[in-house]
Amino acid sequence: MSRILALVFILVVSAAHAEEATKPKFGPEAVPILKDSAYLREAPAPDYWTFSAFYVPQQTSSDCSAAAVTMAVNALRGLPPDADDEVVTEDSLLEEVGDAKWKNQVVDEGPGVTFDDLRRVLRESLDSADLKDATIDAVQPAAADSGSLDGLRKALAANEASADNVMLVYFNQGVITGDWDGPHISPIGAYDATRDRVLVMDVDRDWYVPYWTSTATLLSALVKPAPADQGVLAGATGGYILAAKK
Repeated sequence: MSRILALVFILVVSAAHAEEATKPKFGPEAVPILKDSAYLREAPAPDYWTFSAFYVPQQTSSDCSAAAVTMAVNALRGLPPDADDEVVTEDSLLEEVGDAKWKNQVVDEGPGVTFDDLRRVLRESLDSADLKDATIDAVQPAAADSGSLDGLRKALAANEASADNVMLVYFNQGVITGDWDGPHISPIGAYDATRDRVLVMDVDRDWYVPYWTSTATLLSALVKPAPADQGVLAGATGGYILAAKK
């Protein structure tokens, strides 16, 4: 009998530990698009529909920058008119840009890019796609204060109002999803000003679908420093970049 009781005890404890270790797909700060798509039926949401056509996943553990920039280039460039013209892919973009540092940063288990690196490779990528006239406005908030929040809202509103610009965000993914604590890059698909929330078109598609989060939570994710285990990115913070074509 004692052996049976001991076995039952082990099973109960193991089950309890398993429950504690299991996390939901999304934490309380994120709402997947599958649960809330009302805004996309109510508003034009030009960026969402454009990015949906050009939505690509990151291919390695460190190439979120390449996937996000590929989406941005395609969104601003548009669908090529001729049958012989290819849609930009991550591989073709990296080859066309020819930035050896970027290529080394985005290999599997590579170091990844800083916010300044993201600004640089986005500029290079736009130039390579004959978008040399496109402008880039990069903002790296110092703190999650009211001034930074107002600035972010204004940038999001400008982004939502036009099909001629796109926004990329460099943020701590775990602040929003409740899981991995580290820097990440993805495009913004929509801004619902009435509910003060943004739709993140996360390129980490092995794990996520697009999700909503509050503008304040996004700002907190932008300013949270990368943890010490992130190598050369440790201590780095993020920001947002608005790229617009003329």
